[in-house]
Amino acid sequence: MSLWRGAPLVLASKSTVRRSLLEAAGIPVEVDAAEIDERALEAPPAERGAAPETIASLLAAEKARAVARRRPGALVLGADQTLALDGRRFSKPATIAAAREQLAALSGKTHALHSACAVARGETIMFETVATARLTMRVLSTAALDAYLAAVGKRVTESVGAYQLEGLGVHLFEQIEGDHFTILGLPLLPLCAFFRREGLLP
Repeated sequence: MSLWRGAPLVLASKSTVRRSLLEAAGIPVEVDAAEIDERALEAPPAERGAAPETIASLLAAEKARAVARRRPGALVLGADQTLALDGRRFSKPATIAAAREQLAALSGKTHALHSACAVARGETIMFETVATARLTMRVLSTAALDAYLAAVGKRVTESVGAYQLEGLGVHLFEQIEGDHFTILGLPLLPLCAFFRREGLLP
């Protein structure tokens, strides 16, 4: 049974985790992934020194707008996540070797994970927010890193930071501060509060 009072929400993302979070909250979803060049969009603000959370918000909004343009009248949700450590911003690793480099850099340190989402209708951004979690990775030995990468395989390239906390990635950490939904890539609580204000949820 759903609490949702409207047409299905359009999710401008291929993320199965984000879709699962929304559906578990009783929000019907249609997936229509945005096809945007994220690296090209983020390059100018990054060169100007924009904060990682600002870039996450920019990309979430652009994804929402890109899909909303081709879905007249639909409510479209875009989302993005960035990771930052000591002034360095991380993106999804392109290869397993790149994932190894990321994990080695994060080993034994606390990094910030910024999750942004934006809701658009047409060209209008109706809502946007960004939330931050702080995660401390345990010191990873070469053996631990080898075992993790062997177990996870190519899936390490599917998320920023080369881990999925809802899976085997949990074994990489010793401390986590922040909202569980934020860590999984969607600040769900403020998003649901927006939907309630819009009369889409009771």
